[in-house]
Amino acid sequence: MTRTSMDTRTAPPLTVDDLTAAVLAGAHGPLPSTLAATSVFWIHHGTRLALGTTTYLNQYVLVRLGASFGGCAFEAGEVDPAVCRELSGSSLDVLLREAPRPLRIAALDAYLAEQHPHHRAAAAREAEPVLLPAGTPEVRAQARDAAIAGLLDIDAGARVGLIGVVNPLLAAIRRRGGEPLPCDLNLTATQWGDVVTPDMHQVLDRADAVVATGMTLGNGTFDTLVDRCRSRGIPLIVYAQSGSAVARAFLGAGVTALSAEPFPFSQFSAEPTTLYRYRATAGA
Repeated sequence: MTRTSMDTRTAPPLTVDDLTAAVLAGAHGPLPSTLAATSVFWIHHGTRLALGTTTYLNQYVLVRLGASFGGCAFEAGEVDPAVCRELSGSSLDVLLREAPRPLRIAALDAYLAEQHPHHRAAAAREAEPVLLPAGTPEVRAQARDAAIAGLLDIDAGARVGLIGVVNPLLAAIRRRGGEPLPCDLNLTATQWGDVVTPDMHQVLDRADAVVATGMTLGNGTFDTLVDRCRSRGIPLIVYAQSGSAVARAFLGAGVTALSAEPFPFSQFSAEPTTLYRYRATAGA
């Protein structure tokens, strides 16, 4: 497995606000005030996998910067589609300072991805590319979630906090011998009847390892999650469509491993697509 430690020019960030401040100051590349977000766009879609009982409803806001896209999921009502008309073409620093939080994360993600794209990290052997096969949503979701679960180094019976419940991922954790502790703000039970708690702290207090969605960046819980896992000394694996390049900046600074899936996300295509798996440098 490829191991990496990202961006040695600055100290590892402790919070997302720290990272944003460093970007605004030019510590990670060109000043955002010199760059423009060509496009801001908004996606709303629903998915129910075959034989499933859960309809996943997802909203994303996305920012295009040069050749890169940044994205962040958000809860219903947090961002209005009017942002597409109002903010496309805006200076990137305006988005980073003034936009709603999910759009700030999308802009930060686009900036960091433009400076160091995931495919370039793979070419430099900083990341392991994983090709998701062509096929149905079920085939592609199972391959994606097996790749995420493959980042877990756990003993049989280990309690694995799952922050952001996706049923195929919960099944993949069980296949690796883990005992999932599911947490989600929008679900009360899994496909198999497991009780899902909305209280992240209940999970973080009990878990031997944590797997968390990048959506925690958008809802503001990421900093708490990283700090708690860091203070307890337990592994934190992030599976990120939202903010994949943002989460990457925390490798070795609370994040142990990352499954980064840049836009266009796997659910929007039936053709092969690539996600990128990272591990923090040993001892980081």
